[in-house]
Amino acid sequence: MIFIMAFFICILYFGSKAYAAPTASQTMPIPKISVSVDNNSNTPADFVDDIKLLIGLTVLTLLPSIAIMMTSFTRIIVVLGFLRNAMGTQQAPPNQVITGLAIFLTMFIMMPTYNTINKDALQPYLNKQITQQEAYTRIKKPMRQFMEKETRKKDLNLFIELDKSTGKYTTENMPMHVIIPAFMISELKTAFTIGFLLYIPFLIIDLVVASILMSMGMMMLPPVMVSMPFKLLLFIMVDGWYMIVKSLVLSFSR
Repeated sequence: MIFIMAFFICILYFGSKAYAAPTASQTMPIPKISVSVDNNSNTPADFVDDIKLLIGLTVLTLLPSIAIMMTSFTRIIVVLGFLRNAMGTQQAPPNQVITGLAIFLTMFIMMPTYNTINKDALQPYLNKQITQQEAYTRIKKPMRQFMEKETRKKDLNLFIELDKSTGKYTTENMPMHVIIPAFMISELKTAFTIGFLLYIPFLIIDLVVASILMSMGMMMLPPVMVSMPFKLLLFIMVDGWYMIVKSLVLSFSR
């Protein structure tokens, strides 16, 4: 999803040109890119191109944050972090594996939304059937619908009340600066709720092991060291990864 968004933003700001594959007697045309404020820009179009380039590079630097704030990535990465802490496996699985799994699950969950964007906004824009502003409007609609389905009414009403504008908001005209923070705190609450439920079985194992060690007088032996194999055994027996991934995917309204 991140690469798809990066591709679309590049298209959005710089337009697109299709070139045929170079033959033996042809060379691939390379566009000239320059950013300058000197006298080399002789026409207003040169200044516009430079500004578009600067805006595009700025948006690309913010793209990871945008993808995190407006997709299912937040809930998934927080839940997987809680799972690793509940099991007490320290750095197993490592951060790279957890992040990669969260990214691909996000792509899977967001695929219906992307298909809508690709059909209604990206393809018409590439075919020059709509303008950039119309494409941007069509992109916002499915993203807003996805976030509204996952946002609690209480959180949404909070930011509506905190907003100082006087207009009444509806589903169609809900501004992004209101729905994005509401969506974020709703995702965090849901992730913390799932994390609490994940902790319960592993906490019970820790308590049982600690009680047994205490009754045997082995107070110097860390209970975590003894309970670790039993936690892993429980997780394997219930096919934990299957249950976690299934629960995360089904927790989103598709």
